[in-house]
This record gives sequence, structure tokens and C-alpha cells, in this order.
Amino acid sequence: MKVTDILRVKGNTLYTVSPDLGLHEAVKTMAEMDIGSLVVMEHGDVVGMLTFREVINAVVAGNGSVGTRHVRSVMDDAPLTCTPETGVDEVRRMMLARHARYMPVLDQRTLMGVISFYDVAKTVVDAQDFENRLLKAYIRDWPEGRDPGPAAAAGR
Repeated sequence: MKVTDILRVKGNTLYTVSPDLGLHEAVKTMAEMDIGSLVVMEHGDVVGMLTFREVINAVVAGNGSVGTRHVRSVMDDAPLTCTPETGVDEVRRMMLARHARYMPVLDQRTLMGVISFYDVAKTVVDAQDFENRLLKAYIRDWPEGRDPGPAAAAGR
């Protein structure tokens, strides 16, 4: 399974901000849209990610306030990215290694979407559920008179 499969199910709604936007406005957008990340775009290119992790760090540094800071001052300016053709297992490894919860998906320099650790986990669980249903259906439809028990499994 590939990232493109996740994007197909998830949809392609993107939330982006400029690095020069006030952090307060970006946080307000995240709250209103109930999202955990914003892709930071400048001149058509991805230049960073703003997630709740960066926001929390900024609030702590500002003694409970984001003040007059801009997105550029707190964003992750080297976000982990993948392509639509990246395998889900590879994305899972990458996200775990970097403790990343959100990952922009880029086709060359074009932003195709953002996937979250939740999206990846849901995809893996859904695939396992589907496989389990297929296996259970196969076992349930085992031909009459054929014993799928231990003797058959042992090749006797």
C-alpha cells in the first residue's frame, strides 16, 4: 500500500499559511478547522510545517502567550516529507524515527496533501481487518469432507 492510497481515501483538502502570518491567526485557523497542522508555503513551495507541537513550545516560551510572533519564527523549517509513491510501511518507520505526527506529501515540488500518523495507523488497521475477513471467509467456506485441522496443516 502506498501514500497515494491514503490520499485517495482521505481527500485532498489542504490547509496552508504564509510564514509571515501572525502565529495567533494561524493558531486560530487550526482551532476553527479542528486540525493539528498547517503547511507553510512561500512562493509556491513548502517551506515548513506548523503543528500543535511548535505552537505549544511557542506558548511555553511566551509565558502563556504567542504574542506578536510570526509562523516563520516557530515553524519546523525542515519537515519530514514523502511522495505519493512512498510505501505506508516506510512512512510509518520515518514518522516513528522522527516522532512526526504530520507529513506533507510532495510530487516533485507540488504539495499533494498531508498525512497524519492517525491516517497511517487507520490504513494499517483497515488493511488488517480486510485480510482477517478474507481469511475467515476462506476458512468458513472450506470444502465439505476436508479437515483443515492439525493433520491437514502438518501435511498428513
